[in-house]
Amino acid sequence: MSNQGAERSPAAKQRFKSFVKKVKMGKRMEKALKEKAAASSTSQDAADDESKTPEPYSCTGMFEQDFTELCRRSGLQQGEIPPVVIRPKRPPTPPPPDPKAQTQVSAEDGEEEQKEPEEPKPTTYTTKDKFQYFKPTVQVEMENEDKPATVTEIYIRGWKVDDTMMGVLKQCLPTIEKLHTLYFWNTGLTEKTIAELASFLPQCSNLKNLTLDGNPVLEENFALLIGDDSLLANVSFRNNHITDKGAEMIGKALSTAKSCNKNLISLNLSYNKITDIGATHIANGLRMNRVVLSLSLASNQISDTGAKKLGEVLSRFPLTHEETVERRKLIREKGSPDRKSPSPPSRGRAESKDRPGSKGSGTVLDKTDKKRDKSSKKKDAKKEKEEDKTVKGGAKKDDKWKKDTTRHGSKAEMQGTKTAKGKKTVGGKDKKGALLPESETPDVVEAINPLMDSVENIDGQLWIPGNRALINLNLSRNQISEGGFKALLLGVQYQMTLNSLQPNPALKGLMRISLNKNAISPSNDAVSKLQELMTTRDPFYKPPSQSPDGDSQSHGGQ
Repeated sequence: MSNQGAERSPAAKQRFKSFVKKVKMGKRMEKALKEKAAASSTSQDAADDESKTPEPYSCTGMFEQDFTELCRRSGLQQGEIPPVVIRPKRPPTPPPPDPKAQTQVSAEDGEEEQKEPEEPKPTTYTTKDKFQYFKPTVQVEMENEDKPATVTEIYIRGWKVDDTMMGVLKQCLPTIEKLHTLYFWNTGLTEKTIAELASFLPQCSNLKNLTLDGNPVLEENFALLIGDDSLLANVSFRNNHITDKGAEMIGKALSTAKSCNKNLISLNLSYNKITDIGATHIANGLRMNRVVLSLSLASNQISDTGAKKLGEVLSRFPLTHEETVERRKLIREKGSPDRKSPSPPSRGRAESKDRPGSKGSGTVLDKTDKKRDKSSKKKDAKKEKEEDKTVKGGAKKDDKWKKDTTRHGSKAEMQGTKTAKGKKTVGGKDKKGALLPESETPDVVEAINPLMDSVENIDGQLWIPGNRALINLNLSRNQISEGGFKALLLGVQYQMTLNSLQPNPALKGLMRISLNKNAISPSNDAVSKLQELMTTRDPFYKPPSQSPDGDSQSHGGQ
């Protein structure tokens, strides 16, 4: 038996070894399976994390930080994000060289030598490595460079602002409190990006200046940026290939019979393709607009027809049917306050504790209100008839203006009296009847609807004074000839006559007009008369001083 156990021992050992080997292989397989399962679970978690939408980023008002983070979240790589840099400024003028030059006497030859100062490094330009100058950047100006939340101006030049970049700006620009200037030059804007820009610009409460130069758009939807809800005061659309199509939309954005842009002060439409048709649309936009002070139509394709239309708007013009209907609506609404707010019931009965108001008293009040409504309707009808009557007989022009001023001056007197200095005094009585001290306030220019201005009935049409709010008009480098110059001259002359009859501190009329390089000789009579007339209109014009004898100093020596 012992011999058989000894014989079997090698075989048993072999079986034992194979068993151990299988156990080790099983453990290895189990370990490999565990690692594989862990790796798969990790990759699954990573895929789940990628599929999850990241939390929305809330802007802090620090433009550089917000812009960089939003660009990264939108999928831009680190090298693709335009850096935010301080806008380079022209270096200051270097100081003049020291006049006291030091001299040294040479010990060898005894000659005086001028000691030349070391030439300083140039400060009129800055250098950058290779093509660094052409890489896209966002230039900013700040009130305080140490405080990143004080960005006031943003300049984007020479690189395309696509939908993604406009989406980034849409999120971060409204949070910049002190931003007042936005500049896009040659940025490849499209119809979609302009519409996106117009959608969030009203959210920038302090943004007043917008420049979109060198951005031709086929749809020409620039008028979206100056709509009724726009807060912009100074807008420039230079070199955008704007045609009569875009000019028509811009004219309607300036004003219609029912709406008006109440914030835009300056509009630059130079270097475009606007013809007489477009100039007519712009002039129609100035009919009911009394806010725009400066308009530039330089370097366009305007000839006499467009200039005559602008001259008509400056002088006076007849109301269209739509404007006449709107005028009558305004007069009706302003002349019958009882329709909007009926008079309250009598306090004697309603506030009495012993005897509350009865139903009978209410019916009496209703009857009186109806009578008031009827009387107000009759008064409104009479007023409209009186205003629409034709002025006949031998009445002078001065008398017409005086009648209009007295009729419309009474409304101003109801709001408050004016002192001799032109300041409004606000006074009254307290509950006891004592006079309150009058406080002087400076003149506040209120936006008055031109449809409520004085009218003149000529041949069955209502004529109103033209636009006297515009003080600067640029029509340089167009195709205007003598006919257009004469129309503009008549417009300016009419404004001066109207100012003498109806002086208004807020409506001075045209003070500066630029008409150089047009299709007319500078020696033409219309040109010389207009220039002579506008010289005295210039607010910076100083008449030649006179000597004690009464002659000007320029003629004193002759």
